Amino acid sequence: MMDTDQLKNIDQLIQFLNGTQSITVSIEGPKKTRYAWIRKTLVQFHYLTRTKFEKGIVRQYVMKVIGCSRAQLTRLIHQYQWTGKIIVRHNNNANRFELRYTRADILLLAQVDELHGTLSGYATKKLCERAYTIFDQKEYERLACISVAHIYNLRHSTTYTRQRWQYEKTKPKASDLGIRRKPIPNGEPGYIRIDTVHQGDLDRQKGVYHINAVDEVTQFEVVSTVEKISEQYLIPVLEALLNVFPFLIKGFHSDNGSEYVNQHVVKLLDKLLIEFTKSRPRHSNDNALAESKNGSIVRKTLGYMHIPQEYADQVNAFNRDYLNPYINFHRPCLFAEIKIDAKGKQRKTYPYKLIMTPYEKFKSLPDAISYLKPGLTFLELDQVAMQMTDNEAAKQMQEARSRLFEAVQQPVV
Repeated sequence: MMDTDQLKNIDQLIQFLNGTQSITVSIEGPKKTRYAWIRKTLVQFHYLTRTKFEKGIVRQYVMKVIGCSRAQLTRLIHQYQWTGKIIVRHNNNANRFELRYTRADILLLAQVDELHGTLSGYATKKLCERAYTIFDQKEYERLACISVAHIYNLRHSTTYTRQRWQYEKTKPKASDLGIRRKPIPNGEPGYIRIDTVHQGDLDRQKGVYHINAVDEVTQFEVVSTVEKISEQYLIPVLEALLNVFPFLIKGFHSDNGSEYVNQHVVKLLDKLLIEFTKSRPRHSNDNALAESKNGSIVRKTLGYMHIPQEYADQVNAFNRDYLNPYINFHRPCLFAEIKIDAKGKQRKTYPYKLIMTPYEKFKSLPDAISYLKPGLTFLELDQVAMQMTDNEAAKQMQEARSRLFEAVQQPVV
């Protein structure tokens, strides 16, 4: 045992713990010897009469010298406090229950799981039962009567895990970002549905990604193109996309794809005070508007051919200058008229009088001027809408698309 004569008060213990007291520490020997030294130290420093701070110093000193854990030292001090002694307590296993399933049974279970690929508990029990009753394999006598629940207990035992490792796929965790419900615009613009369209792969090379955002009430649509859907590329495009809409955005609805359900998008939407909702399971109509526009606008205009990622800026410029103005100011859309029948069921019809462009639908809303972004007027938007005819806008868009495809298909020298 070490000579503790040099350490006589709390200040010297503090110096020792700080490394400023020069003393050699060496406690060796069996557990009984170490426990005796702990009791001697507690008596030497009058541990039970010390303040809380001083007791903590003594505890740190003992843990540093002996190397025991805080929980173990607490148990030993509690024993000293009630009995005045610290003795070694031996585990008495004489009264424990006899093990029904031996190590050989657990190894036999591991062998069965290895052969059959870890079946369910019921199937594994049936295999053990058949081995004993039908094939007369005596070693399965105890496993033939095992309960299904205890099979799983044995699979988690140390004997089993040392014999056989079982790997499971990472279980997905439901994200708590966003509200899982359908948007409720109540006839107001500013509640957009958004989805991603991938422009094909070629020779293991990814194509560009189109971000398609559609307002639910007016069908005002903005298509943007990015090279990749990581936050480095997506967040700047989303900010620019939200600024294109002539009205304030109040709601942002997407499917459960990780490109939108992540902290970066949530931070952006929180900064802009936009509500974030996401689709519900087994409700395919939650994002049906964006899905339908993917086919009728994005795929119909840009097709399915592979567009390399290095052309993302050119495609995005085409969307900004030609495609988006055409579909919002010159391409008519059908809008539903909802009627409730005698049974209380909603019936949707699409009368001819409600066929109009998204911009015309926006202007037709009651008190439409109140939804405009600050600093924007209908006079400015009317100038954009009347700048050319519908046919001229379509022709200009078609010509720009042809030039884009020629640049994409041009072979690289």
